[in-house]
Amino acid sequence: MKVLVVEDDRTVGQLVRHGLEEQRMQVDLVADGREALTAASQAPYDVIVLDLRLPGLPGVEVLRTLRDRGVATPVLVLTAQDALDSKVQALRIGADDYVTKPFAFEELLARVEALGRRPQAIASPVLRVVDLTIDTGAREVRRGGTAVELTPKEYAVLEYLARNRDRVLSRTLITEYAWGYHFDPGTNIVDVVINRLRKKVDHGHAKKLIHTVRGVGYVLKS
Repeated sequence: MKVLVVEDDRTVGQLVRHGLEEQRMQVDLVADGREALTAASQAPYDVIVLDLRLPGLPGVEVLRTLRDRGVATPVLVLTAQDALDSKVQALRIGADDYVTKPFAFEELLARVEALGRRPQAIASPVLRVVDLTIDTGAREVRRGGTAVELTPKEYAVLEYLARNRDRVLSRTLITEYAWGYHFDPGTNIVDVVINRLRKKVDHGHAKKLIHTVRGVGYVLKS
């Protein structure tokens, strides 16, 4: 098993690395968020052990970017942040497991082994809703076979809606996913992006996919 450990605390990082290597795993250790993003995007790993508080780029942004790029490698978050909102945010963004510090190495090892045994991305990387297709690997969107050019945030919101097709998503959920948990909840940025998506995705098509549920949020209907 090949594991990427992302941890800026040298003592913790070396502990995890040596412990996993003793179990005959191949381990790479990095201490910077941007370096982690590069390593995880370029090399195939079976599991990523990711701290959240990192120099260069926060762990949450590393995780979000990996998932936006279609990297499906299982991620185990290892962090001192034990607040419920931190756990919920990480899991919603795409973490597969969450362990808080201080931790027992035996438990960490068991969780890493469990993630390593999990079948890799069975689902197709292409999301389809009626005649809308989203290639999550290439980040390409087409409606009726015609390419749709989107900004990174427009793409993130549309993909989130597509992954949750026929489910009404609140503005809060969309904001947390696309902009981060601590983004100003009073802004109307979600409405602005939804309006842009309607012009790019629904304009000129008889069947409208993006719908507003007043007082609740938005839904992509199949």
